[in-house]
Amino acid sequence: MTKPKDKHIAPFDPQTFLTKVDGGKTSLKSPKKQIFYSQGDVAEAVFYIQGGKVKLSVVSQEGKEAVVAILEQGSFFGESCLAGQTVRTATATALEDSSIVRIDKGAMIRVLHEETKFAEMFMSYLLAHTIRIQEDLVDQLFNSSEKRLARILLLLAHFGKEGKPEPVIAKVSQEMLAEMIGTTRSRVSFFMNKFRKLGFIYYNGGLHVHSSLLSIVLHD
Repeated sequence: MTKPKDKHIAPFDPQTFLTKVDGGKTSLKSPKKQIFYSQGDVAEAVFYIQGGKVKLSVVSQEGKEAVVAILEQGSFFGESCLAGQTVRTATATALEDSSIVRIDKGAMIRVLHEETKFAEMFMSYLLAHTIRIQEDLVDQLFNSSEKRLARILLLLAHFGKEGKPEPVIAKVSQEMLAEMIGTTRSRVSFFMNKFRKLGFIYYNGGLHVHSSLLSIVLHD
């Protein structure tokens, strides 16, 4: 007798799956400002954010720091080691108290080979991440610092994502925003005041972003 198929198959949940990975995995409770790896370290593991936020930053030979990404729950980082990168090109730091899963490179490769659903999910994540990097590059090359700031604020506010309309942005300093868009803190302060006066953002127990800020990004 053939067993009937379950019509209510739960969607694949990477967080639940990762908790069941055997061998080569470590769960970390990381306080704010903890460094997971530094620029120049040996690349030997992939990390997954179960909760919290992580900042990726790079430092030039002249000592100038730039924030290249702020990653949230559901994001991977350090995955470039899977493509043969042997040395970290950025520093990963906890922006707040975070729950992180560290997976050794070998264990991650084994899971990708053995678990089809996980491999599909991870490939989708990498493609989306690559598209975001391309968009960031275009943004830096062709848009003004005002447009770049508006775009970063909309991204941090999850604008356009289902179920997350105009939420409060976690505390991100103006210095960090300046590092992310490649300008000075004074310019960020000037634009933030402008956005506030125009009603695009407001402060009420945190920074809120209104969808109307999109007009800055779309304006020629």
